[in-house]
Amino acid sequence: MGPLSDIRVVELGQLIAGPFCAQLFGDLGATVVKIEPPEAGDPMRQWGAGDPPVWWEVIARNKRSVAADLRSAEGQEIARRLIAGTDVLIENFRPGTLEKWNLSPADLCAANPRLIVVRVSGYGQTGPYSTRAGFGGIGEAMGGWRALVGTPDRPPSRLGVSIGDSLAGTYGCLGALAALHEREKSGRGQIVDVSLFESVLQVMEGLVPEYAAAGHVRTRSGSILKGIAPSNVYPCSDGELLIAANQDAIFRRLAAAMGQPELGDDPRFATHNARGQHQNLLDGMIADWTRGQSVAAVEKLMEDHAVPAGRMFAARDMLADPHFAAREAIVTVETERHGALPMQGVFPRLSRTPGGVRAPAPVAVGADTEALLREAGYDAAAIADLKQRGIV
Repeated sequence: MGPLSDIRVVELGQLIAGPFCAQLFGDLGATVVKIEPPEAGDPMRQWGAGDPPVWWEVIARNKRSVAADLRSAEGQEIARRLIAGTDVLIENFRPGTLEKWNLSPADLCAANPRLIVVRVSGYGQTGPYSTRAGFGGIGEAMGGWRALVGTPDRPPSRLGVSIGDSLAGTYGCLGALAALHEREKSGRGQIVDVSLFESVLQVMEGLVPEYAAAGHVRTRSGSILKGIAPSNVYPCSDGELLIAANQDAIFRRLAAAMGQPELGDDPRFATHNARGQHQNLLDGMIADWTRGQSVAAVEKLMEDHAVPAGRMFAARDMLADPHFAAREAIVTVETERHGALPMQGVFPRLSRTPGGVRAPAPVAVGADTEALLREAGYDAAAIADLKQRGIV
């Protein structure tokens, strides 16, 4: 059932950050009720590749769908009833939207003092930028990520996935779990304020203090980190391999694997700082060595000499790899529209109370509306009236 099987979550989010936060809760066993706009539903239903798109099958797994028009008084009342007995509410609208919909967290918490409200937004609930619209990419730019991705002679690149949104969803889940723990002592819920830009900022390592203390400005450096060597993607005769030997003892093992053990004692390469100063030269020497061998041959040598190395995995490689299979890093979920569909498994892994994919994503918008409204106290006539008027 998962470690959070006694936790109930209501998700008012859409697109990525809020729904990903709720996905993490659902993967770990929580009951997740997703409230979507009638008919159209969450725009995530239309995002990604596939016909119909398959991303929805991941981000909406383990969720039940209720259709409710939150711009109407009746839809707002449905939300209030569903939230009344809930542990965690997740929303990622622009600050002020819930208040405009008569769903102020202050009022919701007054009615349910144990409620924890995760509020994900571009810039946070306070500060001069709080009312600005913000997507994950904007958070990546403001948080410092985008400026560092790519090569110095070209404009900043993007990672290829919505990392800002996913980080915000992860920090939202982390904050809610901390609040749930504190509630065990106080009996009271609280607001978890998560911004996209601060979620990115949290993983920027020494970016700010390095500048403040030493005037150091990190810049785009392509496939390397300046001064960290050797750690790069090297060409082989049939592909590429990432080798990370940026530690003195490991570098000596790499030198031995290359058949050039004397490099380990060469003053240009023997220490971390020396290798950083001669990074381009060292990378060129390693590339000259790897270029004449296959990926498999170099990878075997790295394994034999305990040097960290890894291939560039694509989806097809992940699906065929025995370690992914042994770890159940990819699981197969039976879905109505796509049949048996491989997707990433539940993570992190718990030894005694693991999570899991208990149910596929709801196919229809509001697939569980009637059942959940009945649980919330609506009778058949009231539900039929709400449907007839397009509220649900």
